[in-house]
Amino acid sequence: MASHNPPESDSLTLYEKRSELKRVLESRYFAKAPKRRRFLEFTSEQALLGEEDKLNEYLIGVEVYQRGVDFDPQQDPIVRVQAHEIRRLLRNYYEEEGKDSLVRVELHPGQYGPVFKRVKIDSEAPAVSSQQGTSSPSAYARLISQWQYAVMVCLGLACAALGFLFVRERDFARRPAEPRVVAAALPESEEWFWSPFLEGGSQPLVVVPTPPVLRLGTDGDSPQTLKDGYTIPKDKMPQFRDTFHFRELRSFTFVPTTSDFTGIGETVGLIDLSRLFTSHGMMIRVKTSRLTDYSEIQGGNTIILGGGNAWSNRVFVNPTGFYVGKGVFKNNAPGPGEAGAYAPRFDPVTNRLTQDYALILMQPNHTKRERLLFLYGLYTQGTEAAAEYVTNAERLAELRKRLVAASSDKKTPPPFFEALISVPVENYVPGAASLVAARITPY
Repeated sequence: MASHNPPESDSLTLYEKRSELKRVLESRYFAKAPKRRRFLEFTSEQALLGEEDKLNEYLIGVEVYQRGVDFDPQQDPIVRVQAHEIRRLLRNYYEEEGKDSLVRVELHPGQYGPVFKRVKIDSEAPAVSSQQGTSSPSAYARLISQWQYAVMVCLGLACAALGFLFVRERDFARRPAEPRVVAAALPESEEWFWSPFLEGGSQPLVVVPTPPVLRLGTDGDSPQTLKDGYTIPKDKMPQFRDTFHFRELRSFTFVPTTSDFTGIGETVGLIDLSRLFTSHGMMIRVKTSRLTDYSEIQGGNTIILGGGNAWSNRVFVNPTGFYVGKGVFKNNAPGPGEAGAYAPRFDPVTNRLTQDYALILMQPNHTKRERLLFLYGLYTQGTEAAAEYVTNAERLAELRKRLVAASSDKKTPPPFFEALISVPVENYVPGAASLVAARITPY
């Protein structure tokens, strides 16, 4: 078996370091020892963040062993004792379970920040003579060589497959679209809404948001959400001076988006839309808003999903109807029984979202023959409910009836309109939406 030289400092990726740490923590030496596991995990994370110089007995005693602010390392040697034990366990691990690991985690005496090092295979290991008298590599070296070859083969196959898919997709995009006349197969309750998307023959573009982990807090957030956010004075962020956020918001309060970040509502909505179009023999194209330009949006029938979409506030303009301001839907021209603003609601105890609103906005795109459809929820649950609403025949029949009643001839649904729906939410899951308002837009 090949011997190993002492580990040498080498450039390791963060993935390699975290992968090795995960293997060590899941080994029998640490898996059932929560304090030792926490010690190694905490100190390793600090080292990976470049904060190993700040590690000391006091910090570890307070963070790992909950010794309290009056912890005195001179009186209580818990950290030194445990560090010595962890060094012993690491040695045992790499002598047994981890003996073939190419990356190692080391905790040097007198230090508390673990070091990640790559193990160098000894190229000067004694050669083993074969029957032909020539030297052959060790079994371990052969294993590494075979592993590297397998990886290269897999990468080559993957690149070939990706290249094939790229060429196929580009060729498919260049093909002239075959006319599809499928609207006649739609029931009346759906035909009025979806026929512009299905008759043209071109693939509709669906734009989905790429929401951040932190977002700006708005008037649509609960007081508790804003309280838990992180406020930065606007004068400390002059790079945002030319944005509408800078003019609109009193301060920059960044709040964690534990639900919106996942974009689960947009994902479910995308599935609903895909199911609708594929049932009529048509595929859709999907792009993230960050990678979509305005010419693509204008290029044909387009559906924009989600209020967190970069294109939502740029294209969504209807001064006589609903619009989004400070995280709520504002109503410029309230009709009978309508409010001037619609804000989400939250449970006063759990601070969970209990009611959301979403806007369904159908307007002309570059030509009146093509459509631009917004499914805009204040939260991700609202967007999910809006997508479910427009792909449900019964709900579309309800919307059609309301719009026909507002039309001039009382018979024909208008081509361009907007509708606001209210969405109950329980345990982050949207319920059945109800139609709040529907109106014809004057395009």
